[in-house]
Amino acid sequence: MLEYVQNNIFFTLIIINYIIAIGTAFFIILNNRNPITTVSYILALVVLPFLGLLIYYFLGQEYRKDKMFKRKKVFNNETVKKWEKKLILNDNRLENYETDFLGNKVNIVKLLQNNQKKPLVFGNDVQILINGEKKFEALFKDIKEAKNHIHVEYYMFNDDKIGSQFIEALIKRAKEGIVVRVNYDYVASAISNKSIKKMKQAGIEIFPFMPVWFPNLTRKLNYRNHRKIVVIDGIIGYVGGVNVSDEYVNPNNTGYWRDTHTRLKGNVVKSIQSHFLLNWNFVSEQEIEITDHYFPEVEECGEIPVQIAASGPDSDYPHIMEALFTAINGAKDFIRITTPYFIPNDQMLTALKTASRRGVDIEILIPKEGDSWAAKYATNSYILDLLESGIKVYHYCKGMVHAKTMVVDGLLSTIGTSNMDYRSFEINFEITALIYNKEVSAEMLHIFEDDTKHCNQVAIEEWKQRSFQEKVKESFSRLWAPLL
Repeated sequence: MLEYVQNNIFFTLIIINYIIAIGTAFFIILNNRNPITTVSYILALVVLPFLGLLIYYFLGQEYRKDKMFKRKKVFNNETVKKWEKKLILNDNRLENYETDFLGNKVNIVKLLQNNQKKPLVFGNDVQILINGEKKFEALFKDIKEAKNHIHVEYYMFNDDKIGSQFIEALIKRAKEGIVVRVNYDYVASAISNKSIKKMKQAGIEIFPFMPVWFPNLTRKLNYRNHRKIVVIDGIIGYVGGVNVSDEYVNPNNTGYWRDTHTRLKGNVVKSIQSHFLLNWNFVSEQEIEITDHYFPEVEECGEIPVQIAASGPDSDYPHIMEALFTAINGAKDFIRITTPYFIPNDQMLTALKTASRRGVDIEILIPKEGDSWAAKYATNSYILDLLESGIKVYHYCKGMVHAKTMVVDGLLSTIGTSNMDYRSFEINFEITALIYNKEVSAEMLHIFEDDTKHCNQVAIEEWKQRSFQEKVKESFSRLWAPLL
């Protein structure tokens, strides 16, 4: 028997692989996960011997989620509860706002308020920041003027040219007595030990989010912190798509990178602050004493109502997906979506197609090339579906479009970190600002229309004529869409 195994080692390993794969497939089925995801993993186990097991080991297991993300202490803190209770809107006030200006958008407000205790907050200022150049110009000014603390949380934090400028700005304030805390995603970031040591020596507290082995080989590991936020003094907050990396500020030697961020000022920043503190307690393994200075009283600095939606493995529900889903289903006139990755789940795809067929004017802007071969072809596999339902699709040709925004009916705008894909909706930590204001929506609509000047609109007859090889790539990539 031993001699047979030695002479047939590859065949023996294949048998062992499929014995383990069958047991793993049975375990996946018993977990009662999304059927599409279940089929994708089982398909990987069947058609990719050995590799399929590795894919499931690194991407598919949820034991880390069950073990690591049972951490709700921040939301149960008395200080957090106090400001939530103060800002939360009762049913009577919501009914009045529904009549005054919200219309059926009040359903989104109720959804997030009931599920996540995130109120619609009035009296805010909203500044739309186009590309990294505008974002960092405003951010550096706010860092310079910080009076108490600076909280930083980024998916990608590189110590390249813009990253080094950012680090120096933080170090300067830390040395002047400002409390600076930095949380960066370990997999996506490229920050040297030298830079980390320099920040720590200046008094900056800095921790990586979920370190893993071989980060360069595991860039799509599950449960990454995809948020890009900064909170200054609990009064100013930044949310959007712009990471700390040179390509986001469009240096001359790289391709054009189109993105959108927003600077928020007002009481809505308290919602962003609570999510930062929740993640900070996790990555630092500290229990920060949460006092009122993290949630200060803020005089009204504008008139714009804003609500924050955040989701991740620690969420009871996919809050961002549900908010967008509700917005799409409630749309009456038009929807404009910009996203770098359009790999929707069945719910979102059905919502968009049915909204279009009932007369809502829908336009979606995606990159022509993108920064991921697999994501590009997975995205392209949905285009014919959209076109046949009457949805207009634009390919952005000037460079990479990385903005994650939506405008609905000239009243609701969303700016955040969440892509229109399964990974953002179900796996990674994301955060999105929902802005209920006609002026902001008009500005966002103008930005969308300006971006279409650098696009080619996809024509359905021309799209149907694409090559067989392209269709094969699309179909194959779509099979793995839940894993991308």
